[in-house]
Amino acid sequence: MPIRTQNDLPAKAILEQENIFVMDENRSTHQDIRPISIGILNLMPLKEATELQLLRSLSNTPLQVDVTFLTVGSHESKHTSKTHLDTFYERIEDVYDRYFDGLIITGAPVEQMPFEEVDYWKELTHVFEWTKTHVTSTLHLCWGCQAGLYYRYGINKYDLDEKKFGIFPHRVQNRKIPLVRGFDDVFYAPHSRHTGVRTEDIEACDELVVCAKSDEAGVFLCMSKDGSNIFVMGHPEYDRFTLDSEYKRDVGKGLEIALPENYYPNDDPEQKPLLQWRSHGNILYSNWLNYYVYQNTPYEWNKISEK
Repeated sequence: MPIRTQNDLPAKAILEQENIFVMDENRSTHQDIRPISIGILNLMPLKEATELQLLRSLSNTPLQVDVTFLTVGSHESKHTSKTHLDTFYERIEDVYDRYFDGLIITGAPVEQMPFEEVDYWKELTHVFEWTKTHVTSTLHLCWGCQAGLYYRYGINKYDLDEKKFGIFPHRVQNRKIPLVRGFDDVFYAPHSRHTGVRTEDIEACDELVVCAKSDEAGVFLCMSKDGSNIFVMGHPEYDRFTLDSEYKRDVGKGLEIALPENYYPNDDPEQKPLLQWRSHGNILYSNWLNYYVYQNTPYEWNKISEK
């Protein structure tokens, strides 16, 4: 699938080295095709790494995807240069008059704070309201998942006794749902978080359908019954070395951290981590784009009814 990006986005060169078809602005303007418009509200501190991971994950269907990177105006990034943000990002407040086929809201390193104490919480609640009339389907990741469940359904998060960190097995719960079409009965996915949402709270919500869960990690994947909101508790977009980098970063800081579970061969951090989740991660993003974005998006964007 062609991913349309700005001509000089740093991730573009890396994706092309991986034989992923990336179309720049110049070529896309000469094609008479209505691409799928996807916004990515990137709340992660290392934005360039997240850009690469998500673009890689969105590259596995025949659809042409036009990506717009978005940022909040009420928070100043400390880990990404202002030049990069000014060049490749738009403020979410500046696109409220636009319609998107899909929106991805990433995780953020604020999970141990009450939602209302996050400096951009008020702005994020505005985003949640805006998606009801301007986005066909919204995909929430990790903290973005917890924030979405809290704001939309009143389901709160809670602190874990220890960080949920590693690669965990999950079991599909509703195989007839298109979101998990092509999944094996059991599949693996990465988690890296200090907070969680109780399985019983999600299952008690009549508006939500649980698609996959884990004995060790709880609900991994759930969605609103109409598919307008998808919630992913983990990080299916992570690359092979993301957890490795997190672990060695914290060790280098002298922080107390356990080895990521089911990740290093023989639990040896000097060995190359096993990549066990890429195929199901790709299927998840492809199913979302196909069944909940492309096939549900009205031809005229202003015909999205409030969800």
